[in-house]
Amino acid sequence: MKYEIILFDVDDTLLDFTMSEKQALHNVFAMFGLPTGSVDYRVSYEEINRVLWRELEQGLITISELGVERFRRLFLAHNLEINEKIFSDIYLGYLGKEIHLVRGAVDICENLSGCRLAIITNGFKEVQTSRIEGSPLCNTFEQIIISEEAGFQKPEKGIFDYAFSKLQIADKSKVLIVGDSLTSDIQGGINYGIDTCWFNPHLKENNLGIKPTYEIRELTDLLKLVK
Repeated sequence: MKYEIILFDVDDTLLDFTMSEKQALHNVFAMFGLPTGSVDYRVSYEEINRVLWRELEQGLITISELGVERFRRLFLAHNLEINEKIFSDIYLGYLGKEIHLVRGAVDICENLSGCRLAIITNGFKEVQTSRIEGSPLCNTFEQIIISEEAGFQKPEKGIFDYAFSKLQIADKSKVLIVGDSLTSDIQGGINYGIDTCWFNPHLKENNLGIKPTYEIRELTDLLKLVK
Protein backbone atom coordinates (compact mmCIF):
# COMPACT_ATOMS: atom_id res chain seq x y z
CA MET A 1 0.00 0.00 0.00
CA LYS A 2 1.13 3.55 -0.70
CA TYR A 3 -0.04 4.66 2.75
CA GLU A 4 0.07 2.60 5.92
CA ILE A 5 -1.46 5.09 8.36
CA ILE A 6 -4.61 7.13 7.69
CA LEU A 7 -5.45 10.06 9.97
CA PHE A 8 -9.15 10.89 9.71
CA ASP A 9 -10.87 14.07 10.72
CA VAL A 10 -14.27 13.45 12.36
CA ASP A 11 -16.72 16.29 11.81
CA ASP A 12 -18.21 16.36 8.31
CA THR A 13 -15.67 13.75 7.27
CA LEU A 14 -16.79 10.57 9.05
CA LEU A 15 -19.66 11.95 11.13
CA ASP A 16 -22.23 14.46 9.88
CA PHE A 17 -21.61 17.36 12.25
CA THR A 18 -24.06 19.67 10.52
CA MET A 19 -26.92 17.33 11.33
CA SER A 20 -25.69 16.73 14.88
CA GLU A 21 -25.33 20.44 15.58
CA LYS A 22 -28.76 21.26 14.18
CA GLN A 23 -30.50 18.69 16.36
CA ALA A 24 -28.52 19.52 19.50
CA LEU A 25 -29.22 23.25 19.14
CA HIS A 26 -32.93 22.56 18.68
CA ASN A 27 -33.00 20.43 21.82
CA VAL A 28 -31.19 22.91 24.05
CA PHE A 29 -33.17 25.93 22.87
CA ALA A 30 -36.40 24.00 23.40
CA MET A 31 -35.27 23.12 26.92
CA PHE A 32 -34.88 26.85 27.62
CA GLY A 33 -38.39 27.58 26.37
CA LEU A 34 -37.36 28.69 22.87
CA PRO A 35 -38.61 25.91 20.56
CA THR A 36 -37.84 27.97 17.43
CA GLY A 37 -34.55 29.33 18.75
CA SER A 38 -32.36 27.11 16.62
CA VAL A 39 -34.05 28.54 13.54
CA ASP A 40 -34.45 32.12 14.77
CA TYR A 41 -30.80 32.51 15.76
CA ARG A 42 -29.14 30.07 13.36
CA VAL A 43 -27.54 32.63 11.05
CA SER A 44 -26.13 34.67 13.94
CA TYR A 45 -24.83 31.56 15.65
CA GLU A 46 -23.11 30.30 12.52
CA GLU A 47 -21.41 33.66 11.92
CA ILE A 48 -20.18 33.88 15.52
CA ASN A 49 -19.12 30.25 15.60
CA ARG A 50 -17.20 30.53 12.33
CA VAL A 51 -15.15 33.46 13.63
CA LEU A 52 -14.34 31.69 16.89
CA TRP A 53 -13.30 28.42 15.24
CA ARG A 54 -10.95 30.37 13.00
CA GLU A 55 -9.50 32.03 16.11
CA LEU A 56 -9.07 28.57 17.63
CA GLU A 57 -7.14 27.39 14.58
CA GLN A 58 -4.94 30.48 14.94
CA GLY A 59 -4.28 29.68 18.60
CA LEU A 60 -6.00 32.85 19.83
CA ILE A 61 -8.50 31.11 22.13
CA THR A 62 -8.89 27.72 23.75
CA ILE A 63 -11.60 25.17 23.00
CA SER A 64 -13.18 25.68 26.43
CA GLU A 65 -13.30 29.44 25.89
CA LEU A 66 -14.90 28.94 22.49
CA GLY A 67 -17.64 26.74 23.92
CA VAL A 68 -18.95 29.48 26.20
CA GLU A 69 -17.99 32.60 24.24
CA ARG A 70 -20.09 31.71 21.19
CA PHE A 71 -23.25 31.66 23.29
CA ARG A 72 -22.27 34.74 25.28
CA ARG A 73 -21.98 36.70 22.03
CA LEU A 74 -25.18 35.22 20.64
CA PHE A 75 -27.26 36.02 23.71
CA LEU A 76 -25.78 39.52 23.90
CA ALA A 77 -26.63 40.17 20.25
CA HIS A 78 -30.26 39.12 20.74
CA ASN A 79 -30.83 40.39 24.31
CA LEU A 80 -31.42 36.91 25.70
CA GLU A 81 -31.03 36.55 29.45
CA ILE A 82 -29.59 33.04 29.53
CA ASN A 83 -26.51 31.82 31.41
CA GLU A 84 -24.10 30.97 28.60
CA LYS A 85 -22.06 28.48 30.66
CA ILE A 86 -25.10 26.42 31.66
CA PHE A 87 -26.47 26.61 28.11
CA SER A 88 -23.12 25.48 26.67
CA ASP A 89 -22.82 22.54 29.05
CA ILE A 90 -26.31 21.29 28.19
CA TYR A 91 -25.71 21.82 24.47
CA LEU A 92 -22.50 19.78 24.56
CA GLY A 93 -24.34 17.02 26.41
CA TYR A 94 -26.94 16.85 23.65
CA LEU A 95 -24.27 17.09 20.96
CA GLY A 96 -22.43 14.06 22.31
CA LYS A 97 -25.55 11.96 21.79
CA GLU A 98 -26.08 12.99 18.17
CA ILE A 99 -24.49 10.37 15.91
CA HIS A 100 -25.03 10.64 12.17
CA LEU A 101 -22.62 8.93 9.79
CA VAL A 102 -21.38 10.45 6.55
CA ARG A 103 -22.20 8.23 3.58
CA GLY A 104 -19.45 5.70 2.96
CA ALA A 105 -17.79 6.08 6.38
CA VAL A 106 -18.31 2.49 7.48
CA ASP A 107 -17.46 1.06 4.06
CA ILE A 108 -14.18 2.92 3.71
CA CYS A 109 -13.01 2.04 7.21
CA GLU A 110 -13.83 -1.63 6.66
CA ASN A 111 -12.01 -1.64 3.32
CA LEU A 112 -8.97 0.00 4.86
CA SER A 113 -8.62 -2.70 7.49
CA GLY A 114 -5.09 -3.37 6.23
CA CYS A 115 -4.05 0.14 7.29
CA ARG A 116 -3.56 1.67 10.71
CA LEU A 117 -6.46 4.08 11.23
CA ALA A 118 -6.56 6.96 13.70
CA ILE A 119 -8.62 10.05 14.45
CA ILE A 120 -7.19 13.56 14.67
CA THR A 121 -9.89 16.10 15.48
CA ASN A 122 -10.40 19.56 16.90
CA GLY A 123 -13.15 19.61 19.46
CA PHE A 124 -14.34 18.76 22.93
CA LYS A 125 -12.97 15.50 24.28
CA GLU A 126 -16.19 14.25 25.89
CA VAL A 127 -18.32 15.13 22.86
CA GLN A 128 -16.03 13.57 20.27
CA THR A 129 -15.36 10.47 22.34
CA SER A 130 -19.07 9.96 22.99
CA ARG A 131 -20.00 10.30 19.32
CA ILE A 132 -17.27 7.98 18.06
CA GLU A 133 -17.84 5.35 20.75
CA GLY A 134 -21.57 5.43 20.09
CA SER A 135 -21.15 4.90 16.37
CA PRO A 136 -20.52 1.75 14.29
CA LEU A 137 -16.90 2.97 14.03
CA CYS A 138 -16.29 2.50 17.76
CA ASN A 139 -13.70 -0.27 17.40
CA THR A 140 -12.04 1.05 14.26
CA PHE A 141 -9.29 3.39 15.40
CA GLU A 142 -5.92 2.71 16.98
CA GLN A 143 -5.85 6.17 18.57
CA ILE A 144 -8.32 9.02 18.94
CA ILE A 145 -6.39 12.28 19.06
CA ILE A 146 -8.53 15.19 20.27
CA SER A 147 -7.27 18.76 20.43
CA GLU A 148 -8.61 19.44 23.92
CA GLU A 149 -6.55 16.54 25.27
CA ALA A 150 -3.48 17.19 23.10
CA GLY A 151 -3.28 20.85 24.07
CA PHE A 152 -2.96 21.87 20.41
CA GLN A 153 -5.39 22.03 17.53
CA LYS A 154 -5.09 21.57 13.80
CA PRO A 155 -3.34 23.13 11.92
CA GLU A 156 -0.75 23.52 14.70
CA LYS A 157 2.23 21.21 14.44
CA GLY A 158 1.88 20.34 18.12
CA ILE A 159 -1.17 18.14 17.60
CA PHE A 160 0.65 16.22 14.88
CA ASP A 161 3.69 15.78 17.14
CA TYR A 162 1.30 14.42 19.76
CA ALA A 163 -0.37 12.07 17.27
CA PHE A 164 2.91 10.80 15.83
CA SER A 165 4.21 10.14 19.33
CA LYS A 166 1.08 8.23 20.33
CA LEU A 167 1.18 6.18 17.13
CA GLN A 168 4.99 5.83 17.17
CA ILE A 169 5.27 6.97 13.55
CA ALA A 170 8.73 7.44 12.09
CA ASP A 171 8.09 7.70 8.34
CA LYS A 172 5.91 10.64 7.28
CA SER A 173 5.72 9.38 3.69
CA LYS A 174 3.48 6.51 4.84
CA VAL A 175 0.89 8.84 6.41
CA LEU A 176 -2.17 10.46 4.82
CA ILE A 177 -4.56 12.89 6.52
CA VAL A 178 -8.17 13.01 5.29
CA GLY A 179 -10.51 15.85 6.15
CA ASP A 180 -13.05 18.39 4.92
CA SER A 181 -11.35 21.56 6.14
CA LEU A 182 -8.71 23.26 4.02
CA THR A 183 -7.58 25.56 6.83
CA SER A 184 -7.48 22.89 9.52
CA ASP A 185 -6.89 19.41 8.08
CA ILE A 186 -5.17 20.21 4.81
CA GLN A 187 -3.08 23.17 5.98
CA GLY A 188 -2.12 21.20 9.07
CA GLY A 189 -0.96 18.26 6.99
CA ILE A 190 0.98 20.52 4.63
CA ASN A 191 2.66 22.29 7.54
CA TYR A 192 3.71 18.95 8.98
CA GLY A 193 5.00 17.52 5.71
CA ILE A 194 2.49 14.73 5.17
CA ASP A 195 0.23 14.03 2.20
CA THR A 196 -3.30 15.37 2.38
CA CYS A 197 -6.70 14.39 1.00
CA TRP A 198 -9.45 17.00 0.87
CA PHE A 199 -12.90 15.45 1.25
CA ASN A 200 -15.11 17.85 -0.72
CA PRO A 201 -18.53 16.25 -1.28
CA HIS A 202 -20.31 19.57 -1.82
CA LEU A 203 -17.87 20.80 -4.50
CA LYS A 204 -16.75 23.83 -2.52
CA GLU A 205 -14.54 26.23 -4.38
CA ASN A 206 -10.92 26.28 -3.23
CA ASN A 207 -9.88 29.92 -3.38
CA LEU A 208 -7.53 29.89 -0.40
CA GLY A 209 -4.35 28.89 -2.17
CA ILE A 210 -4.13 25.73 -0.05
CA LYS A 211 -3.31 22.80 -2.31
CA PRO A 212 -4.14 19.27 -1.09
CA THR A 213 -2.30 16.27 -2.47
CA TYR A 214 -5.66 14.75 -3.45
CA GLU A 215 -9.30 15.77 -3.59
CA ILE A 216 -12.23 13.33 -3.39
CA ARG A 217 -16.02 13.64 -3.59
CA GLU A 218 -16.90 10.31 -1.95
CA LEU A 219 -15.14 8.68 0.98
CA THR A 220 -14.94 5.40 -0.92
CA ASP A 221 -12.78 7.15 -3.54
CA LEU A 222 -10.05 7.08 -0.91
CA LEU A 223 -9.47 3.38 -1.43
CA LYS A 224 -7.83 3.74 -4.83
CA LEU A 225 -5.51 6.46 -3.50
CA VAL A 226 -4.30 4.30 -0.64
CA LYS A 227 -3.88 1.08 -2.59
